[in-house]
Amino acid sequence: MWNPLSWVMEAAAIMAIALANGGGRPPDWQDFVGIVVLLLINSTISFIEENNAGNAAAALMANLAPKTKVLRDGKWGEQDAAILVPGDIISIKLGDIIPADARLLEGDPLKVDQAALTGESLPATKSPGDEVFSGSTCKQGEIEAVVIATGVHTFFGKAAHLVDSTNQVGHFQKVLTAIGNFCIVSIAVGIVIEIVVMFLIQHRRYREGIDNLLVLLIGGIPIAMPTVLSVTMAIGSHRLSQQGAITKRMTAIEEMAGMDVLCSDKTGTLTLNKLTVDMSLIEVFPKDLDKDGLMLLAARASRIENQDAIDTCIVSMLSDPKEARAGIQEIHFLPFNPVEKRTAITYIDSNGDWYRASKGAPEQIIELCDLKGDAMKRAHTVIDSYAERGLRSLGVARQAVPEKSKESGGDAWEFVGLLPLFDPPRHDSAETIRRALDLGVNVKMITGDQLAIGKETGRRLGMGTNMYPSSTLLGQSNDESIAGIPVEDLIEQADGFAGVFPEHKYEIVKKLQERNHICGMTGDGVNDAPALKRADIGIAVDDATDAARSASDIVLTEPGLSVIVSAVLTSRAIFQRMKNYTIYAVSITIRIVFGFLLVVLIWQFDFPPFMVLIIAVLNDGTIMTISKDRVKPSPVPDSWKLNEIFVTGIILGSYMAVTTAFFFFLAHDTDFFTKLFGVRSIQSNVDELTAALYLQVSIISQALIFVTRSRSWSFVERPGILLMVAFLLAQLVATVIAVYAEWEFARVKGIGWGWAGAIWVYSIVTYFPLDILKFAARCSLSGKAWENMIQNKTAFTTKKDFGKGEREAQWAMSQRTLHGLQTSTNQTNTTENFRELSELADQAKKRAEMARYS
Repeated sequence: MWNPLSWVMEAAAIMAIALANGGGRPPDWQDFVGIVVLLLINSTISFIEENNAGNAAAALMANLAPKTKVLRDGKWGEQDAAILVPGDIISIKLGDIIPADARLLEGDPLKVDQAALTGESLPATKSPGDEVFSGSTCKQGEIEAVVIATGVHTFFGKAAHLVDSTNQVGHFQKVLTAIGNFCIVSIAVGIVIEIVVMFLIQHRRYREGIDNLLVLLIGGIPIAMPTVLSVTMAIGSHRLSQQGAITKRMTAIEEMAGMDVLCSDKTGTLTLNKLTVDMSLIEVFPKDLDKDGLMLLAARASRIENQDAIDTCIVSMLSDPKEARAGIQEIHFLPFNPVEKRTAITYIDSNGDWYRASKGAPEQIIELCDLKGDAMKRAHTVIDSYAERGLRSLGVARQAVPEKSKESGGDAWEFVGLLPLFDPPRHDSAETIRRALDLGVNVKMITGDQLAIGKETGRRLGMGTNMYPSSTLLGQSNDESIAGIPVEDLIEQADGFAGVFPEHKYEIVKKLQERNHICGMTGDGVNDAPALKRADIGIAVDDATDAARSASDIVLTEPGLSVIVSAVLTSRAIFQRMKNYTIYAVSITIRIVFGFLLVVLIWQFDFPPFMVLIIAVLNDGTIMTISKDRVKPSPVPDSWKLNEIFVTGIILGSYMAVTTAFFFFLAHDTDFFTKLFGVRSIQSNVDELTAALYLQVSIISQALIFVTRSRSWSFVERPGILLMVAFLLAQLVATVIAVYAEWEFARVKGIGWGWAGAIWVYSIVTYFPLDILKFAARCSLSGKAWENMIQNKTAFTTKKDFGKGEREAQWAMSQRTLHGLQTSTNQTNTTENFRELSELADQAKKRAEMARYS
């Protein structure tokens, strides 16, 4: 194990056989072996759990690896895209993700969706000789191409460079180092005090002094801390994968628990990346036609096979796609071309009459119909209103063909209406954003699309319309109302930014981090990769490009964002377990150092290191189960509050140290236990005093975990069954040792069941004030902890889903079947007293409500 905590334990092991070899006694081999075994157990468990989690994630990621059809040795075959080299001939067909930058060979034009690169929803037309870029998707056609660039040499090489240049030390590592340093310094202070007092003032024998120093080293170092935390995250990673979130970096779990800002790409993330028609805004011109009739004409002017994005959009709006050709006979179809910018169909209806229908760019359709006067003014007004809301326009026209010939000119074209096209939000995005705001996470839209499109999407999602163009990030805004606002403040207060490039996204995340926000970034395209990598928690959504997956910390395997809410709740439950343990670890360090320091310096009583080692082994075995403890996730972003951890740990540890010293005083200097419980006196028997002190330290030390794991009273928040069973078994072993042990090498002798019962009573009585001290410590820091004293009264409910983060997450999972905005029924009502929504999230909620009803 390569960390400072293990180094101290390794030093203790060396000390047990090197420095302890004196005073007429042999080296302390039993302590040496015990320390080595403890180190090996912790490192083995940590390795196995992390390896299992890593293998599971690797197996899932392997299933997502892209394949491509490539010509090798004169034969076509499917190969991993990663092995392509320049010069390879590849086949590109409908639905393929282009695996490398390539130049198209001979064939028909290809329609390529470059949304992953540019954020643009409509596909681009690529002809033979044109270049297509890695990460884009073939939407129409089939052609062969020659690879011209792979890897970092592709179109998004600059973005890849930004990704590679990001190298940060995670919050988890910083916190682990800080807590470890605190424990080490505390032990070092205790050792210095002991050395000065024992050797310079009390003139103790060398070997006795070394043994007492070993007690502080072995008992004070939370050697299991890295293992417990890594195992907790490994198990959490596995649970997240079951919910559709593959964790590539386990420390991202604790960062997701503290995430207070989520920057989300729009295209393919908040939206479907699939055009649709807003039926409520359709504008019909003829009085003899309704909206359904207009949609039917547009569908007839669309292909029903080998469709482009607009054809798919129009035909899918019909209740049955077959209606597009029902009751008519197609005579001729004019496909879309860049010159005419429209499609048209000539057909015969059921009465034998000939007609034409056409759809296309509004200006082309207006010109085709020779629209004039009020009709033209009305058309342009509607087109402008669509544009203001970020909607694309599609014109539709019809024509009678009395000549009944496909070559004839027919009657005059009639302009029949305009269709508003937009990229619709995913069905769960609105509720996911609302839920995120309820959890204290401020959601910002960061998109490469136009500002109007971003605002319209924000309005539909209820996330607010306080959005700005990317030029404001450079201080080049033409809006005087925001010209004087610092960029950092603007980024914090905005609901989103439009027209951004990779560098902008990267800088937005960076600026938020500089304001001490824990920032998450979701995305699916190559243009999201730099910001994904820079963010504290990068989330690649379902069907994300390889570049996005590579740069992310978590890869979603299910569509939409609702799985993120599930992951946030689960992550907060996992984080709560880790936080509970760190407070426990600090408390035990203070408790061991201060407690044994008092016993050694006041009574000059030498406690054997081996018995402290037994306490450590039993404690570690019990504490390992905290990774599966039942906890309730925080309703607000959670983070490592070192002040809370250290202050709570010092107060609780000091109290337990005093109770241990007081217990020793009662057992060593008084007949309190003899009179009250009728047990025999052990004042003059050092070995029996050792057994009694061992049992008292063991009971109260392990019982402390029930205090640190709870927000409210520890006895009303039911722990996990595994933790409870482990505690009872460990204390049964500890009690049996104290009652029956006759270990001469450890200088311990059994005290019998009478003393064991008395010690249990003393431990239970001194246990209850721990909760009050916990509330006092938290209240001194936040002023709100006392509210928890009257909460969670139903912790012992028989409901199976109470207090389990993964069960809480089921609410979010169920939202994937919902459509539109609904009233959120969640924990908010039951946790209103201690909800601490961040100011930004609170403001975002208010803006969202205003936008929702505007």
